[in-house]
Amino acid sequence: MVETGSKAIEWIHSRRPFGQRPGLERVKALLALVDHPEKKVPTIHIAGTNGKGSTVSYLKEMLQEAGIVVGTFTSPYIESFHERIAINGKFITDEELVTLVNKYQPLVEKLDQQEAVSGITEFEVLTALALDYFVGKVDVAIIEVGLGGLLDSTNIVEPMLTGITTIGYDHTEILGDTLEEIAAQKAGIIKPNIPVVTGNIADNALGVIIDTATKNNAEIYRFGKEYAVTYLHPDDNWGEWFDFRNQNGKLKNLKTALIGRHQPENAGVAIQLFELYCALNKINWQEKEIKKALQQTFWPARMERLSSEPLIILDGAHNTHAMKRLVESMQDEFKGRKLHILFSALETKNVTEMLQELLKLKNGHIYLTTFDYPRAIKLDDDFVNIDDKRVSIVSLWQFGLAEILEKMDDESLLLVTGSLYFVSEVRSLLLEMGGTHAS
Repeated sequence: MVETGSKAIEWIHSRRPFGQRPGLERVKALLALVDHPEKKVPTIHIAGTNGKGSTVSYLKEMLQEAGIVVGTFTSPYIESFHERIAINGKFITDEELVTLVNKYQPLVEKLDQQEAVSGITEFEVLTALALDYFVGKVDVAIIEVGLGGLLDSTNIVEPMLTGITTIGYDHTEILGDTLEEIAAQKAGIIKPNIPVVTGNIADNALGVIIDTATKNNAEIYRFGKEYAVTYLHPDDNWGEWFDFRNQNGKLKNLKTALIGRHQPENAGVAIQLFELYCALNKINWQEKEIKKALQQTFWPARMERLSSEPLIILDGAHNTHAMKRLVESMQDEFKGRKLHILFSALETKNVTEMLQELLKLKNGHIYLTTFDYPRAIKLDDDFVNIDDKRVSIVSLWQFGLAEILEKMDDESLLLVTGSLYFVSEVRSLLLEMGGTHAS
């Protein structure tokens, strides 16, 4: 028995790390012992290499504006472990977590005695806890895939809608070396006769998704085809303006609260899913609900303005695909600024490629560092063909941060980027130092 929230989290963390043994057998066995909560919660299932988090956040806000009670299961967390499981943005409490862990701990130990289903992972436990928590409390739960799709433990759900945001190179050691192989894993969430909405995806990867949808008789709503987003311009203060159109008509002059040219694309996936959900449930929606929801969406460490004076932006661009998007956004939005870039990543990522993307920011100096995490990069690694005149190696990121903050003036911008685990550590210290959230 655990008695505190910290002990409950400690037990969850004690399970084998996520992603080591893909497959649904263990989570199926666990959910069978608690009378199948996955069959009792209406769900929307979201996969994708990048953009899942902001898409979930936009969609949650729209559904809430329409008066719907929404559960969210997301990862990783930025500020608090509890944010991974939430209802209408309110995180699960310590007491609720303790109750659930005390329910599941003996069940997991029981399954550990059976070789075929032993070794339930941390993420499998969390998936079960979240679904159990949502039973009877939510109208719909938006479930974000942890890794891939086909063999991810969240693929136990029986969704009313699915979404696939983007396809890029990430977790190639598990998901495959080509975009087509990665797309096949993401497309694994597509279910027979269940509509799927796709984001801005390259044709070769999209072809795999279309094939999977066709085989499953799943109606597909493609970016640029069944629905479209027209990017207009950045907001003078913060955000992006765009138009949206689909079979229901056109929504003009929509504004996101998050910056980056890709944000209207993520918002487009969310709008299409929202309208489909409302149609399935015979809910009348209003344009003002969508507009308000987009403008109040907040997603920490995704192009988050933590402070205006000095200007500090945090973005967890944790793979090459996300880094390309980040660099495009910085070039679009902050041409005249002198950039100080504090960057670290996990050693499983293509750090050389990510650095090469960052070096496209000609007005930027990169402070390459590491952080206290088992798979964080080592600074003695050989990052190939990197221009060392514009890259400084900083052994302690805290010292690098202090050095940058001392140098900053009105023309400067601090960008903290790379691994979300790293960005959340820096974010925590900046907030302690008195950096204010200004998004």
